[in-house]
Amino acid sequence: MAEPSTCAPVTGLARLKLFWALSRTPHGLLDMTTPAVAALLWLGAFPPLEVMLIGLVTTFAGYTAVYALNDVVDVRTDREKLGHGENRCQEGYLDAVMVRHPIAQGALGHGEGLAWTLAWAAVALSGAYLLNPVCVVIFLAGCSFEAVYCLLLKITHLRTLVSGVVKNTGAVAAVYAVDPSPSIPFLAVLFLWLFLWEVGGQNVPADWADVEEDRRLRARTIPVLLGYGRSAAVIAGTLTGAVVAGMFVLLLSSASFPALYLAVSLAIGACLLLLPAYRLYQSLDRIDAMALFNRASYYPPALLALVLVRLLVAG
Repeated sequence: MAEPSTCAPVTGLARLKLFWALSRTPHGLLDMTTPAVAALLWLGAFPPLEVMLIGLVTTFAGYTAVYALNDVVDVRTDREKLGHGENRCQEGYLDAVMVRHPIAQGALGHGEGLAWTLAWAAVALSGAYLLNPVCVVIFLAGCSFEAVYCLLLKITHLRTLVSGVVKNTGAVAAVYAVDPSPSIPFLAVLFLWLFLWEVGGQNVPADWADVEEDRRLRARTIPVLLGYGRSAAVIAGTLTGAVVAGMFVLLLSSASFPALYLAVSLAIGACLLLLPAYRLYQSLDRIDAMALFNRASYYPPALLALVLVRLLVAG
């Protein structure tokens, strides 16, 4: 097996960029819109300015810590993958627009990565406590599930379900941050919506992009175990469910969404989820799997824009 590349020492802003790469910041910024959508949908209005500011810092810190935690826990596997893998930066893969796995590549030390993770986790925990102590429990649960997810790579393909739970923690915490007693039916539909989006639009396509490396590592992922055809069917089914569940989330929102907004929501889902999933189902091509991952990453920001327009018009 080839050894991971070792980067020349860098300092200053260039070194800081390695830490942002560790946390996959470009993708994390997109994911930050998910808690915002959840909170606004449940509240049906903008929360107080103080809550928004604390929530913004807490959300950024939380995603920065959790994405870094993935690389800290998974460093050995990442080194193995880099020894066999291809450079996906050249293929437009969103998670690799910065240096991919800087600890595994030797650009950052494991201790540095751990310190970075703990520092941002401390910020997230502080903000979560100020918003609602329940959010602390949710954040710690999310970190624990993320670690479990990493450790299950060679054990079971059902780790995909764990990924769906992790992606929900930010959204559920955001709802509790603006209301200590939210509706359980709303939370259930919200959970289902984001769970299906994560599985079909993020996790399985990402594993599809890694399928050759995963086969060499004897990893147990859905594309490895089920093959391309059935994996494409899983993606199509979960994303269809996500688009439908997204409509119900709008209907259960404290804000009133007229039929026009529901139609726009459906169009967003069709453009960013269903059409790329159909292309993948037809082609079974790795490039189309990565294209789906990238397009699906913009689904929460697009829904956030729709919700913001509605609240501004209604307000």
